[in-house]
This record gives sequence, C-alpha cells and structure tokens, in this order.
Amino acid sequence: MRFATIRTGAGTTAARLDGDSLIPLDAADVGALLATGDPGEAPPRAGASPVAVADADFAPVVTSPSKIICVGLNYRTHIAETGRDLPEYPTLFAKFAETLMGPNDDLAIPAVSEKVDWEVELAVVIGTPVYRAGTDEALAAIAGYATSNDVSMRDWQRRTLQWQAGKMFAHSTPVGPYLVTPDEVGQAANLEIRCEVDGVVMQQARTSDLVFTPADIVAYTSQVITLRPGDLLLTGTTGGVGDARKPPVYLKPGQVLRSYVEGLGECVNHCVAEKPAQ
Repeated sequence: MRFATIRTGAGTTAARLDGDSLIPLDAADVGALLATGDPGEAPPRAGASPVAVADADFAPVVTSPSKIICVGLNYRTHIAETGRDLPEYPTLFAKFAETLMGPNDDLAIPAVSEKVDWEVELAVVIGTPVYRAGTDEALAAIAGYATSNDVSMRDWQRRTLQWQAGKMFAHSTPVGPYLVTPDEVGQAANLEIRCEVDGVVMQQARTSDLVFTPADIVAYTSQVITLRPGDLLLTGTTGGVGDARKPPVYLKPGQVLRSYVEGLGECVNHCVAEKPAQ
C-alpha cells in the first residue's frame, strides 16, 4: 500500500493511493494515521473527495515527527570517497521537523551558504513504538519507506567537529511522495537509489550497499530512545556527493534536484534563491 500527506484548502490530510487518485483519510498526516493503529483500515475522511495524483500538492509524508534520526557514513561508496574506515556503529545525528519539505516544493538555497550539497537517502518511517529492540522486532516496527534528500550546507557542517549546523536548515529535506509499505519493496533491501542535478546523474547505487540496514538502524537507535509512530530515520547517502568531487560542485538557484529510490517514487525540487528576510 501507498500513503501520502497532501495539502488542501483546510490544511493537510493523510491519503491512500488508489489507482490514479488519492483518497483522503481521517488523519492530519501519515504520522497521525500510523498512530491510530492499522492504516490500511482507516476510513475515508467524511465529505472529502478523491484527489487526482496529477493535481495533488504533496506535503512531507510525515509533517511533524517527534524525532528525525539520521545516519552518516553508511554506504560503502560514500565512506570510500571520504577516506574513512567502515564504522563499527551507526553515526547518528538529529534533525527537526522544520527541516522537512514536500517532494515537489522549491528548495531555497540559503544566502548564508556557498556549499549546498545533495545527499539522496532512503527514509524509514516507524509504525509502532519500539524500545530496546532486536533486529526482528525492529524490522516489524517499520511501517514503510520513502525517498528523501539530506541537503547539507557543507560550509556550516564543517565549522566545528559537530555536523548539526549544516544539517538543520529550515525546509531543506524533501521526503515523499509516498510511504510505501515494506511488502511492496522487499523491505527495501536492494533498491536502486539515484540523485540527478539538471538531469545529470550524480549519485547511483543500490540499498544493498548499506553498511547498516534499516532494521540495524532501528534496533540500534531504540537502545537509546523509544521510537514512535511517524518518526523518521534517514539511512545515509551513497557516493557522488558534490563536496567530494574534484573540483567540488554545489547546488545553485535555477537547478533541478531529483532524488529517486526504486519503487518509492521521486522528489523533484527546483532550486531557487532564498528570499530576503522581511
């Protein structure tokens, strides 16, 4: 099954994909839908008409997760291009809900950064609470997967030993368009993942190149904190980031960033200059 969060004149609503239409459901977003229990049994929203996919305004698949946990250095190709050794444990950092953006929203290039980079990623969405889990329990807690991009401001990321500043810019992380249930994509174990800038392939790999699988990441993170329905985990990016190129290449206004994961759909974000503060 496939679920999305779409914007309407009355706010956002979770929706279920049915052919070429999205059926609005009685939940404000996919996170709220997951918190109700079985999303497949969710009733249609009273009085709401189906929305054609072609006309839908997609919001982030989860609009206000209680947690966004990200993994750095998790594809072997990306680790190799950074010159590092394979990690013994997942490298974790956090984002905030305000960093999220819809899969087709414009990406504003911050005026304060000259090194805006792409990082296509497989996103994991938690479906049931999980704490101190083993890998089997962790796998069962995954509601589905989505396409995302951890757009990173490298100059801010490298100002200190902590990465956080370069990862927490507002409206910098597209996620969507759909949450796709694990049964449809083989638990995302071997999917093509690709990033394009203006139609040129910059990153291309398969999720089988992950050092730590989604279940590994969920299990490891759950040793520290309870993961709850709607929480997002971004599983890391593959080789081909702009910062590692010779010479480095970064995103500029006027370009189009396309993030794709096989079976999950794509995020297509037009890069625009940031508007001056009012």
